[in-house]
Amino acid sequence: MLRLTLDMDDVMADTHRKLVNVVLNDFATTYTEKDLYAKGLRELLHPKQLNKLHKIIDTPGFFADIEVMPGAVETVHKLSGFYEIFVATACMEFPSSFNDKFAWLKRHFPFIPWTNVVFCGYKSIIQSDYLIDDQVRNLVAFKGNGVLFSAPHNLKNNTFKRVSDWKDVSELFLPIA
Repeated sequence: MLRLTLDMDDVMADTHRKLVNVVLNDFATTYTEKDLYAKGLRELLHPKQLNKLHKIIDTPGFFADIEVMPGAVETVHKLSGFYEIFVATACMEFPSSFNDKFAWLKRHFPFIPWTNVVFCGYKSIIQSDYLIDDQVRNLVAFKGNGVLFSAPHNLKNNTFKRVSDWKDVSELFLPIA
């Protein structure tokens, strides 16, 4: 059985939406929601704002209530019939995220065993046939086939095969019904 590894943030979990809400509600900004989806936040925010955002992200509870990407649960469940599913999520940068992320995965994706969840820094350690990730740097270091999940911070990249949503993932990885 082929192994398919999924990133969590901005692939399974709509982390960017929560960050946009934080910026719009807690920061003094003239940016609109549309602006915050047109480019990566690192491109738009002042370094002091990014520092404040990182402190918020590293607060226990931040990752607990992030919305699931539309179609993710159903598609991942279907994929699990054809692939060995793993989740690889970076949590070393924000160590307080571990408990939230693990509980989130158990709540929304209870069919993925805990043995198939990898908390890591660099994803170059992942041995899998496929990796779906929103971060180009993770796909560059990955030795299998990388698939880029569209996000505001990667819209200009055309190095990897791209999917825009879970419907695209389904069309790419599931057999025709």
